[in-house]
Amino acid sequence: MGKKVTVVGAGFYGSTTAQRLAEYDVFDTVVITDIVEGKPAGLALDLNQSRAIEGFETKVVGVTTGPNGEGYEAIEGSDVVVITAGLPRKPGMSRMDLLETNAKIVRQVAENVAKYAPNAVVIVVSNPLDEMTALAQLATQFPKNRVLGQAGMLDTARFTNFVAEALQVPVKSVRTLTLGSHGDTMVPVPSKSTVNGKPLRDAMPAEQIEELVVKTRNGGAEVVALLKTGSAYYAPSAAAARMAKAVAEDSGEVMPVCAWVDGEYGISGVYLGVEAEIGAEGVKRVVETDLDADELASLKEAAEAVRAKQGDIASM
Repeated sequence: MGKKVTVVGAGFYGSTTAQRLAEYDVFDTVVITDIVEGKPAGLALDLNQSRAIEGFETKVVGVTTGPNGEGYEAIEGSDVVVITAGLPRKPGMSRMDLLETNAKIVRQVAENVAKYAPNAVVIVVSNPLDEMTALAQLATQFPKNRVLGQAGMLDTARFTNFVAEALQVPVKSVRTLTLGSHGDTMVPVPSKSTVNGKPLRDAMPAEQIEELVVKTRNGGAEVVALLKTGSAYYAPSAAAARMAKAVAEDSGEVMPVCAWVDGEYGISGVYLGVEAEIGAEGVKRVVETDLDADELASLKEAAEAVRAKQGDIASM
């Protein structure tokens, strides 16, 4: 049996994720689903016609799904399911403004995933991210290691990009890290950030680092404000696709993701942005990194903020 991945939601985020996953050529099949009649089939047709040009064999299948689970049988046997379904932000909206609307959508999707792809690893990207990841786990009843969220990969990529631009150095020479929540309590980790292997704090003053931290925290809102309709999708889809690839290849790659934390950093019982080793079963283990006192305090603060919101999720 070849590898199969499903992307739920055929908006800009979902379609770009499906394209990246197909072009990796590590899956036999990429299924893309949406509630808009014909849209996923049209995207699949278009993507399949690019195979001869881009040189990949992965087959893309597009399926329209209905309100009562119609069409979901197409996802059967998926190794990975990426949930992008939900409304994107509009200018001036916070991620939390989407909570109630997207909770209904994500719950329905997750229940169908549990029914048709009971062995899948689920990667959630719908906003508000930390809450929707917790909801997807509750709705699927999957082991917590098999449900994770995409946030830290994206926030870290944004931080890295801003540092590289500020210092006018190649992106590949910069390493950064962000933990915590995807939003106001994001925790960038300057103590673990380097430029050409040297500490970031030696490369730029503390005030400038703080400016870039704020810019990273507002990275999504800045894109939303400029686009005016819809939200970021190129960088987020790259992050989600890399996570799905790590699962498919059982790579053991360490990535910043939204994962269930149970004792690490002295924090328990919450989905939170941490580094984790990713493989065929989702999160193999949470990787604790040495944080300085301020960073650890911020991470614990983020955990409590997220815990309070995740507590309300069960009733949605």
